[in-house]
Amino acid sequence: MTTPSSTSPEPTVKKASIASAMLPSILDLSRDRLTSTLIEMGEKKFRADQVWRSIYHETLGSFDEMSTLSKTFREKLKETYTFSALEQAMFLTSADKTTSKALYKLHDGELIETVLMRYETDGHRRNRKTACISTQAGCALGCTFCATGQQGFRRNLTVGEIVAQVIEMQRVARAEDEAQMAEGKRSKGDIQGVTNVVFMGMGEPLANYRNVIAAIRVLNDGQGLNIGARHITVSTVGLVPQILQLAEEELQINLAISLHAPDNATRSQTMPVNKRYPVEELIRACHKYADATGRRIFFEYVLLKEQNDSVEQAQKLGRLLNGLHCHVNLIPVNPTKEGPFERTDLTAAKDFQGGLKQYGIPSTVRMEKGIDINAGCGQLRERAIEILGA
Repeated sequence: MTTPSSTSPEPTVKKASIASAMLPSILDLSRDRLTSTLIEMGEKKFRADQVWRSIYHETLGSFDEMSTLSKTFREKLKETYTFSALEQAMFLTSADKTTSKALYKLHDGELIETVLMRYETDGHRRNRKTACISTQAGCALGCTFCATGQQGFRRNLTVGEIVAQVIEMQRVARAEDEAQMAEGKRSKGDIQGVTNVVFMGMGEPLANYRNVIAAIRVLNDGQGLNIGARHITVSTVGLVPQILQLAEEELQINLAISLHAPDNATRSQTMPVNKRYPVEELIRACHKYADATGRRIFFEYVLLKEQNDSVEQAQKLGRLLNGLHCHVNLIPVNPTKEGPFERTDLTAAKDFQGGLKQYGIPSTVRMEKGIDINAGCGQLRERAIEILGA
């Protein structure tokens, strides 16, 4: 658990001045499309492999850094594509150093957030670094406890804008690994970087389905970022048609469902999407997904004080999920400025967990990281607008 500092740090603000991108981003190209495009430009196929590796494996910062390419070819690329889809406007790290959050400005002035979370070994898993990335500027789903949902929807992110967030966090993570090696705290050559990616930032990933799937395939590419499919998690509020579509993609990724209530009456109070896809329909889709993929489903359950955190509601949730291969993550809410809900305390969270255990439903109480740096989804953007006057 992150302990908030007594005085929350004011963010260092960089006045972003990214120019409107007239050229397409090279990060929006799939590997096959990059290859065919460079061949059309008169280059050999192996040049595409070099460019791909430079961008995604070496995570170089510009075309100029691609020393394996001729200067003429690099100039040609610069004339044809933009390189980075993001410009950093803010970067904060929590007092306990476990969480960093970046605010990025896009070519059209939109602001999105990306989080890097650092976890020490827990005896079962090695140290890991998880990038939590955004898929939309804003969100149309309007969940009342979420800062992003309170800001409304503006647009989907492109493939390049999604992938660029992981590239940026990969650079941060690798720099930390190299610094630890220099200090003798990490074995020589042990560059871990980002180990996990979760699509749990701003926006609803399955509402930007095509670009999210394309981004996953880039992240998973063995010659690039090489993030294993089972280390990638996609979260959704419960868009039933897209869940069923995802089951047919043959991707061994993790699916997380933002459930947050065990019944329609309670869920509809905080999640308007429930009126479109009620709990019963959503759970039926989850059973179909689990049967088709053989994968365990993770349910995200944000605990809202005196709204959805009673033992009786835990027991109702246990009955709802009985027979489904799943795990429940219980998350005391990060309160938002406009949100009406308070944070469930640890004792009540443990009592809720006990209610689930009565029905054999495994669960974890996951205390939110980075409270002192507004790490909750959408909170840093909200704070930045106040500071920047954006």
